[in-house]
Amino acid sequence: MNTPMPSSDLNDLSSYLVPGRYVDSDHPAVIAFARQVADPAMMPREIAVKLYYAVRDQFIYDPYYFDTSIDRLKASHVIEAGRGFCIPKALLLAAVARALGIPSRLGYADVRNHLTSKRLYEMMGTDIFFFHGYTELWIDGRWLKATPAFNRSLCEKAGIRPLEFDGNADSLFHEFDVSGRRHMEYLRDRGVYADLPREEMLSTLSEHYKTLADWGKVPGGSEFAQEMGPTS
Repeated sequence: MNTPMPSSDLNDLSSYLVPGRYVDSDHPAVIAFARQVADPAMMPREIAVKLYYAVRDQFIYDPYYFDTSIDRLKASHVIEAGRGFCIPKALLLAAVARALGIPSRLGYADVRNHLTSKRLYEMMGTDIFFFHGYTELWIDGRWLKATPAFNRSLCEKAGIRPLEFDGNADSLFHEFDVSGRRHMEYLRDRGVYADLPREEMLSTLSEHYKTLADWGKVPGGSEFAQEMGPTS
């Protein structure tokens, strides 16, 4: 099992630059996508911003495309599938960043989505997303949080503000949507890792979601953006 990397440990960035089992930054598809989006000669902040928006918007956020097998969780699989939920999309951002020389790591937290869809709420049995994944990027001597989960088109359909990232400040979920409704609430910080702690993730999800074994059987083809709204 991976162990959390202390946020204060800034001296050794080597573990945040090498490929991981899930942050497979050495995969040809990951390298090709990263170089298509940004020139390695650019400044790190400019590279990070370009990569963030590419991962955020070119890959659909799909909570029903839920496969926790080893191969399907890898960053490279998001490129193949064109979609993914928050954890794989965060892995992809971390992978393309490392492919272009930017240290990256994974952060996890429990969040309450006050605007989750009725269908997703019924499937999960709660509006709490345990082990929500985001990315941290090392830019100009500090770690910045970046959350590439919700693509712009989903946000526009659902009436929520897309998360922006400028390479100067953290990019975290908004507390309210564009209409002033309560949106995201951060409940617990689960720490940061060099790669996905899959066994810990599965243990946590199994503990809190009693229907987890059935999630992979949920029919696809649903427009999650059309479903989003208050749960009551």
